Amino acid sequence: MKRLILVLFAALAGPAPLFIPTHGAAATAYAQTPAAPAATAGQTDPATTAEAADMAAADASTEVPAAETDAAAPALLWDRANTAYINGDYRAAAETYEELLAQGLVSVKLCYNLANAYFKADRLGKAILFYRRALRLAPGNGDIRYNLSVAEARTKDNIERIPEFFLVAWLRSVRHTMGCTAWTILSLLFLTCALGFFLFFLLAQRLSWRKTGFYGTLVAAVLFVTATLFAAAERRGMLDRTSAVVMPASAAVKSSPDNSATDLFLLHEGTVVTITDRLDDWCEIVIDDGKKGWIENRKIEIV
Repeated sequence: MKRLILVLFAALAGPAPLFIPTHGAAATAYAQTPAAPAATAGQTDPATTAEAADMAAADASTEVPAAETDAAAPALLWDRANTAYINGDYRAAAETYEELLAQGLVSVKLCYNLANAYFKADRLGKAILFYRRALRLAPGNGDIRYNLSVAEARTKDNIERIPEFFLVAWLRSVRHTMGCTAWTILSLLFLTCALGFFLFFLLAQRLSWRKTGFYGTLVAAVLFVTATLFAAAERRGMLDRTSAVVMPASAAVKSSPDNSATDLFLLHEGTVVTITDRLDDWCEIVIDDGKKGWIENRKIEIV
């Protein structure tokens, strides 16, 4: 009887030690599967590596081309616009250059090329507008100034300018030879020279050397003040919002800011005006010969 009980007990208790470790091992292996990359930091799992490589390739295929496209978009637009210009499709070239401007990209070359495209497309107002914008960025550029003079010579309004003192005109022409940044750098160089001459004046032993230092300081100081004034004037010119260009083929200038007001005179496309006052949708303007009047905002575009 005892022997039968022991056999039955062994039969019932025997499988338990075999079952529990097997289940435990399986559970442990399953629980460690997500942590395998961390656990195998010093080893290489071919399956994991292949899967990671596939995922990296998929990410690269979706992200890198988009980034490259975004970075190359301005260059592609620039090449497309230049190609259209070379092929004589000036309107398409102008539209593509405008897309670059819409992206917030501004440069002398962009404004200059856009002005050339508009000029070739017989958009005189837009051409003069962008020639003037390019000239603000590079006032010493002779090509831009020449092309602007050619474009302005084709406008219909022959306005005689009020004569000005020759010295004022000469100083303006000298000021326009360089931009704001160049004049600022030059003014700092003159200031350095003035300080150097002043130290030479203080430390020199001979009277002739002291005179050289004194007069050198005066000359450098005058040049420093002049360059500083030129730099300030160029900066004001860059930030000026009073210069505008007439855009329509013709636009009536009124005696007051009202469509029913009397027409004082007529302006045509490409004429440059100076804004002296604003009221709602109207601007008071003055032209080079001194005539004044009111014109609608939509008929002019600010340089």
